[in-house]
Amino acid sequence: MWHENSRASNLYFISGGHKPSNSHQWGPGVRDVYALHYIIRGQGTLETGGRIFQLRTGESFIIYRQKEIYYYPDPHDPWEYVWVEFSGVEAGRLLELTQLSEVQPVVTAAPETLQPFFHLAWNAGTSSHELQRADARMRLLLSYYMEYYPKEPQGDTKDYVWLAKKYIEQNYWKPALTVMEIVHAVNLERSYLFRLFKMATGKSVSGYITSCRIQRACELLKTSGLPIQSVAYSVGYNDPLYFSRVFKKATSHTPSAYIMLHAKSAELQRNSTQLPDSRK
Repeated sequence: MWHENSRASNLYFISGGHKPSNSHQWGPGVRDVYALHYIIRGQGTLETGGRIFQLRTGESFIIYRQKEIYYYPDPHDPWEYVWVEFSGVEAGRLLELTQLSEVQPVVTAAPETLQPFFHLAWNAGTSSHELQRADARMRLLLSYYMEYYPKEPQGDTKDYVWLAKKYIEQNYWKPALTVMEIVHAVNLERSYLFRLFKMATGKSVSGYITSCRIQRACELLKTSGLPIQSVAYSVGYNDPLYFSRVFKKATSHTPSAYIMLHAKSAELQRNSTQLPDSRK
């Protein structure tokens, strides 16, 4: 079951299917996509990175992009499995939230069968809405691997920072957004998160909130044509005067001066492109 996929998505489903018990094997070779396999029954072997992994019912293994692999069924008890292939810029980061890795591409049996979620992922058509659903189901499938095989806490520090940044970037527009809300969303002790965040970004959590707000405000002031009051509300400030003070502190310009400065710069750029070429 396969469909052409040219979507520029953060995570997208490519193909998937079911392999009944037989003598099928693959490799040695490399793939240019991720391929996650779940063993319904039987046994088989995966060889990659100079290591050999024996797998059995309920266990999973993944093929990483451009990583040489060779896998084959047990001759006496050949495995039956389902699989999905996927890619996208976010695929690797989501896998990093699980115990799966290039050096440990297998996980033990899950507390419940994962087979139905594979069927959900690759039960897709070719229309736009069906492709979107396939991508969403792919994300759902990976969420179960994140739940059942979470990455060990000591190796998860950059993910806490990523989660905090993502939460801020998705919620900066809320006037009531607080640092404690972010702490609760990330589920990490406050002072520890602050240390991690400062080391990773060079900013405090509150400073990053302000940075996101001002960055978005600059974009709106340059392109939207909205009044300054509307821009202030759009980036999480109920008080336009307070917004103006914060904006000036961050950019050295008031919002109105920033608009004029950008308008003048845009006009000069337009005029320069319209000047006749004296060499003609």
